[in-house]
Amino acid sequence: MSSAKRSRKPHSPLCEIREEERPTCVGREQVVLVGTDGVERRLCPAHGAALWLTDPTFRFSAKTRPAAVAAVLRQAFGEPR
Repeated sequence: MSSAKRSRKPHSPLCEIREEERPTCVGREQVVLVGTDGVERRLCPAHGAALWLTDPTFRFSAKTRPAAVAAVLRQAFGEPR
């Protein structure tokens, strides 16, 4: 048994569209969008919202948690009033 403590802080998900120079990723939840060709894209909520709004053929995968879908909708449409 190890007595070393593990960090319980979740790591930020890797986003396929993340830029190394000036990262524009926003949000911690990982979003999985699926195209008509069946290819999965793993994105942060900000990039997921941008892709989902610009290409309506993408749909949310069942692998995407409800909190991540809500984060995408907040990014796309803003906070509810």
